[in-house]
Amino acid sequence: MKILNILLSAYRALVRNKMRTLLTMLGMIIGVGCVIIMLAIGEGAQMAVKDSINSLGPNILMLMPGSFNSSGVKQGAGTMSLLTDDDIDAISKECPAVKYITPQVGTGGQVIFGNMNWSTRTTGVNQDYLEIRQWKLAFGEMFTDQDVKSAAKICILGQTVVDNLFGEGVDPIDQNIRIRNKPFRVIGVLSKKGQNAAGQDQDDCVYAPYSTVQKRLSYNQYVGSALISCVSEESIPDATNQVADVIRQRHKIFSAENDDFTIKNQADIAAMQNSTNATMTVLLASIAAVSLLVGGIGIMNIMLVSVTERTREIGIRMSVGAKSRDILTQFLIEAIVLSLVGGTIGITLGVAGSKVLTKAVGWQTYITSLSILLSFGFSIGIGIFFGWYPARKAAMLDPIDALRYE
Repeated sequence: MKILNILLSAYRALVRNKMRTLLTMLGMIIGVGCVIIMLAIGEGAQMAVKDSINSLGPNILMLMPGSFNSSGVKQGAGTMSLLTDDDIDAISKECPAVKYITPQVGTGGQVIFGNMNWSTRTTGVNQDYLEIRQWKLAFGEMFTDQDVKSAAKICILGQTVVDNLFGEGVDPIDQNIRIRNKPFRVIGVLSKKGQNAAGQDQDDCVYAPYSTVQKRLSYNQYVGSALISCVSEESIPDATNQVADVIRQRHKIFSAENDDFTIKNQADIAAMQNSTNATMTVLLASIAAVSLLVGGIGIMNIMLVSVTERTREIGIRMSVGAKSRDILTQFLIEAIVLSLVGGTIGITLGVAGSKVLTKAVGWQTYITSLSILLSFGFSIGIGIFFGWYPARKAAMLDPIDALRYE
């Protein structure tokens, strides 16, 4: 009953100055709302990375070529292309932990059909690419090993390219398109995949036999990179070692320190992207937390004003038997109520803001129960931390001096 009376007293004190109470809570509302949104964006980014990595297919390795030295400084993966078709064939034959492997050779340019055109990237792969990515065809067929060997002028298209080149009512199968003014026959259309974690449209693509891209589009005998599917998840370390051994042997490399290639697995890619996302999330959440600090200072300030305004009331309560701990509890509860109500409104606005961001901007957001609980905890904690000093100041007043206060 005593606690109930204190809560009612705190409620009356706060309602007495509605506008002041609302403005005091505003800092908490903005701070908690921003923290909720930032955490939702961070969680959504991590889920997007996971979905993107999974969309590559299971048990994937990426073989990146080339790292040349300039004045003793390695320039990084992909700065020098040294992988060849023979390297890919050797990996396929000599690495038992490798199930599928495809080279990748890319080039950009205009794709034209009739009077329609679209700028996209054409990637050269082999017949195993769809098995590695676990990507299905919506209709049509994939090119064969014979098509790769003969450098056939055929291709399969992503749904975005189909939509922009053909529109509705036109069957793209067996239609002739031009890629960088070279004729190609469409033999298949990929099922829709959507965006990856980086926001790139995975359906904005053209795939052709890598030999065709090498000879007719990029005029480059080297392989840009290779995508490897391992026999199982447990075989990823073995596959990594086997591939590295084969390339070192073929490139006459006698020390791992001199490797002219890089092998990355899904865990490496995910860890790198998650590390970047986590850093940005912490940075943004830290900026948002400044609003919480400002809100806490606002609560302390208004509670100090309240103590000054109600000094005579405090003296009267003490003179009729109220103890210091009762005064302390009352003012502390008022501070906690201010903070908690502001935090609750902030959580509501944060959840709504996250949904608006998803719909308006297309960012993937995800709100966890942990972020909600943390927000409630921070609200209570800020109320206690910033309300303690004003409450203690009220509790330490001398009853005689308080009664004389004008």
